[in-house]
Amino acid sequence: MHAFDVLGDPVRRRILELLADDERAAGAIAEIIQREFAISQAAVSQHLKVLRDYGFARVRREGARRLYGVETAPLRDIDAWLDRFRHFWEPKLDALATEIARGKKKRKKPA
Repeated sequence: MHAFDVLGDPVRRRILELLADDERAAGAIAEIIQREFAISQAAVSQHLKVLRDYGFARVRREGARRLYGVETAPLRDIDAWLDRFRHFWEPKLDALATEIARGKKKRKKPA
C-alpha cells in the first residue's frame, strides 16, 4: 500500500489529526472516531492497525492501555514528494500574505 492509499481514507487522516497534538489511548481514539464516523470499535482498530503496519503510527503499552502516537518518517516522505509541486501554490500564498499585510496596514492608518 502506498502512503497516499493509507492517507486516502478520511478515518485514518482524522486519527492522525488527533495524534498530531499528543499521544492518545486507543479507547479515546475509538470514542471520538466512532462518534464522528459512526463506525464500530473493531473498524477503528483496523484503521489503527493499518496506520501502525505502514509506519504512520506507533503504539506503546502503559499498563492495560495502548497509547498511540504519530511516526513522522512517512509524513516526511510525503512532504518530499510534494516538494516538486510546491512551486504551483507557494507564489500564490506569498501574494495572498502580501495582500493581507497591505489590508492590515490600511486599517491601521487613521482616516
